[in-house]
Amino acid sequence: MNSIDACLDGIAKLNERILSEPEAERRKIIVERSVSVLVPDLATVFDMRLTVDGLSDVAHRPEDAPAPPAQVRITVNSDDLVDLAEERLDATRALLTRRVRVDASVGDLLRMRKLL
Repeated sequence: MNSIDACLDGIAKLNERILSEPEAERRKIIVERSVSVLVPDLATVFDMRLTVDGLSDVAHRPEDAPAPPAQVRITVNSDDLVDLAEERLDATRALLTRRVRVDASVGDLLRMRKLL
């Protein structure tokens, strides 16, 4: 099990990967969305906004703390989150094997897959 700080570092690495894409490409893929990442093994939720400028307003809260529902909800354990960020885990395989669960519209799901 990784720590909250390791997960925040992983989210920062995912943000760097998003920002490494040319802005024109990001504009084709990204539609601004609120995103929550539930990490059950840490009983923590990371809330953020996904925009063409990357992930912003990243904050964490206890799993049982109230918050407005996000448009995209991701559930992943801390080890898999870090492995995804460090590209040791393939995003498509993680989705197919249910190591990562995404609750979103079909369009959002396809866009998220392209980002990971």
